[in-house]
Amino acid sequence: MDRRHCLRWMGSAMLLPISAFAGEKKVLPLQKSKQEWSKILSPASYKVLFEESTEPAGTSPLLDEKREGTYVCAACHQPIFKSNAKYESGSGWPSFWQPIAGAIATSTDYKVGYPRTEYHCSRCGGHLGHVFNDGPQPSGERYCNNGVALKFVASGEPLPELRK
Repeated sequence: MDRRHCLRWMGSAMLLPISAFAGEKKVLPLQKSKQEWSKILSPASYKVLFEESTEPAGTSPLLDEKREGTYVCAACHQPIFKSNAKYESGSGWPSFWQPIAGAIATSTDYKVGYPRTEYHCSRCGGHLGHVFNDGPQPSGERYCNNGVALKFVASGEPLPELRK
């Protein structure tokens, strides 16, 4: 982004109403307190899923996962991605070109100074990662996911029961 585009974006951002940044509280199918989630999850998973942190690039064992199966939300166990949508993006995080229909919800994240599309589990609201428009066809999208926000379940193994 050159200086002119940056200044134009900053000027237009100032015109947005404050409510555009605040976001609306959504009622999710599964809600737990921060204390309840912190008892269920590892510290790293909790920090990513419910404090919107990012795990260090290249650290997820899911990067090398090549088996057929399903990736589920580490918090509530909702299926998020099928293994046939996973690909090697070179980003250092597990990447997928398409989520399972209805599995995610998106919001706009301004934490790095410009808008990015953040995606969350549609069931528990856990932060999964960000989506970019530089992925493979047919979608052209890259769902860049924190590995600690997911669990892998190999084909033939039962999916974990959805948390209540």
